[in-house]
Amino acid sequence: MIRYRNGTTVEVLNTDAEGRLILADGLVAASEEKPAAIVDAATLTGAAVVALGNSDSFTAQVQAAADAAGEPVWPLPLYDAYARDLESKVADLKNVGGRPAGTIVAALFLRRFVGDGIPWAHLDIAGPAFGDHDDGELSAGGTGFGVRTLIELLRTFKRPGVMLPS
Repeated sequence: MIRYRNGTTVEVLNTDAEGRLILADGLVAASEEKPAAIVDAATLTGAAVVALGNSDSFTAQVQAAADAAGEPVWPLPLYDAYARDLESKVADLKNVGGRPAGTIVAALFLRRFVGDGIPWAHLDIAGPAFGDHDDGELSAGGTGFGVRTLIELLRTFKRPGVMLPS
């Protein structure tokens, strides 16, 4: 069992899902800084190329940035019904759920470590992080997927109620 700095305990049932355990601690630390928003990008599940988040308006900003950057993302819903798969008898939650909705369950796990009221999006980049062959402007190998989206998001980010200089 792991206890995080925010007090949340996690029952570790699968050590192959170690990335989310480390990322969770990073999300707690980032949340303590009270940021305007958090975006994480990680190769967590390999199940999909997705953007998941806890704020419809922020998810829309991430989607728009990805569209402008030419990096396809597909937002998946964070159905709370799948959170039952993370329930533990010995800790606040488990680090993995069942087979159904693995990407959504992984994001629901991460969401537990983002501070209240902080817009957040997770980019699961496992699928597009590596290319087997040259494809357009990408060469075979590491693609850097998500970098252009994050740059575009930083360039165009709109915090509710705050006007940023252009």
